[in-house]
Amino acid sequence: MSTHPEPQDAAPIAGGRSVLDTNSISRALTRISHEILEHNKGAGNLVLLGIPTRGVHLANRIATRIAKVEGAQVPVGTLDITMYRDDLRDNPTRNPHRTEIPTGGIDGRTVVLVDDVLYSGRTIRAALDALNDIGRPAAVRLAVLVDRGHRELPIRADHVGKNLPSARAERVLVRLSEVDGQDEVQIS
Repeated sequence: MSTHPEPQDAAPIAGGRSVLDTNSISRALTRISHEILEHNKGAGNLVLLGIPTRGVHLANRIATRIAKVEGAQVPVGTLDITMYRDDLRDNPTRNPHRTEIPTGGIDGRTVVLVDDVLYSGRTIRAALDALNDIGRPAAVRLAVLVDRGHRELPIRADHVGKNLPSARAERVLVRLSEVDGQDEVQIS
């Protein structure tokens, strides 16, 4: 759940309003999957890397949709960015996750980074740094469920489920059934 700062619980936001429900999230992920396939001209040479925690589940859902359309499995992995973050000094207690790169690696392949919320761009900058230590992809693309604006770095998503203009003081909470028992995006 990326709200920046990232809360570690999945409790609903008090007074929050739902902006995406289960069906809306499903449609957004289907659209993102088709956009990825169209841009890549098929599933060949693709690797999806989810940014923990919810980006990993979104990457797996996208891979499932691509497999249904293309009849081919797209490799999915996870990319831990914990030690590449530039805010460790301000928020040092973070639990690292495992980085799992699919067999065949990322060299020469099109890597699609998948995350739940794009906000300042700092998470994606950290992901690019982490990716650089692993290999040299032919191209890197970004797919996010929600783009809430307020970029601090020149980073933009290639595939967006929903653009959600928000105030800096507002919180965006992504809940996914794999982690939270239900699919929903709230803002408050």
